[in-house]
Amino acid sequence: MTEILKFKVFCIERYKVAHHMSGKDTLDLFIQFGVLDYLGAFYDVLHTVGDRYIVSDIDEFIAVRQQVQ
Repeated sequence: MTEILKFKVFCIERYKVAHHMSGKDTLDLFIQFGVLDYLGAFYDVLHTVGDRYIVSDIDEFIAVRQQVQ
């Protein structure tokens, strides 16, 4: 498993716990809004910050994508 894939799994788990969601619902949400691609593209920066920041950043990313749709 690559470091980026491990990071994506970590983000799914942290987001799931923070929002009291199931793993499937979290993964579906991440796929719907392109979060996994975002996490991969910005891995170099994001993997250095704390999990609360990551969850907040993902929330903001999804909010922006929801406005576009």
